[in-house]
Amino acid sequence: MHKQLKRILLTPVNVVYKISPKAVFQALFYIKHKYKLNIDNPKTYNEKLNWMKLYYKNELMPLCTDKYTVRQYVKDCGCEEILNELLWEGYDARDIPFEDLPQRFVIKVTHGSGNNIICTNKDSLDKKRTIKHVNKWLKQKYLPCYGEWFYGVIKPRIIIEKFLTEDNSNVPVDYKMFCFNNFGGEHGVALTAIDTDRFTFHKRKVYDGDWNILENQCINFPYDDANSFEKPKQYDKMKNYAKKLSKPFPHARVDFYVINNEIYFGEITFISDAGFGKISPYSLNEKMGSWIKLPVK
Repeated sequence: MHKQLKRILLTPVNVVYKISPKAVFQALFYIKHKYKLNIDNPKTYNEKLNWMKLYYKNELMPLCTDKYTVRQYVKDCGCEEILNELLWEGYDARDIPFEDLPQRFVIKVTHGSGNNIICTNKDSLDKKRTIKHVNKWLKQKYLPCYGEWFYGVIKPRIIIEKFLTEDNSNVPVDYKMFCFNNFGGEHGVALTAIDTDRFTFHKRKVYDGDWNILENQCINFPYDDANSFEKPKQYDKMKNYAKKLSKPFPHARVDFYVINNEIYFGEITFISDAGFGKISPYSLNEKMGSWIKLPVK
């Protein structure tokens, strides 16, 4: 659904959210999945994510979901070496020093999801169009009714980072590591997901913590049965970084890239698909839920 149309249709829901967030979460979940969401006694992954939106307010979460301030968090965790090079940051796209930038770079707004411009040839970039789009993105806000309170707490800005690639053209593989505070009774990486065909028919391949393929297991996107990926040489090192960066939280997904055998930090996500994603089979939803030990409300 087009983002603007979705915002219009959900305007009344945003009003109800101010009165009863819990009721809104339950209604939105039922509309999408056709079964009730149990927030009072959460057991599944989705139920615990929605519980966290209501009752878990860690002050680090706004810092970690902003693409600029998370850099300081990564440094504070002793992981500065995995940060991508920051070329520029600011609050107005009209101030972007295009003449000083390299031929290839990536423009992002720090509070959004998917609002990126990947420039592989600065000479062919429509700068006026870019400025218009980026400044429009800066004004966008997350839908209140989804309950992801930590997005947009920090004033949004623009960042420009180095374009990461191994073959001088393609965007690298994105390793999404799902970290839980009760995996085998301790904090650890239980799953790694790799997205494919993101701009056509978005699919996802899922591996367990030991890099075994989980056949026909779906987390938010259909299972990719056509592609397989070799376990990266840096996998154990990535897992250690993920554990360190997710340690303060009951659950977090930490994303990485590997370029020429070097690990680069991507982002931290706390509530995958706002807690409304499709997890199948249902037993996987239950298993992932069991790996989250919620704090006392």
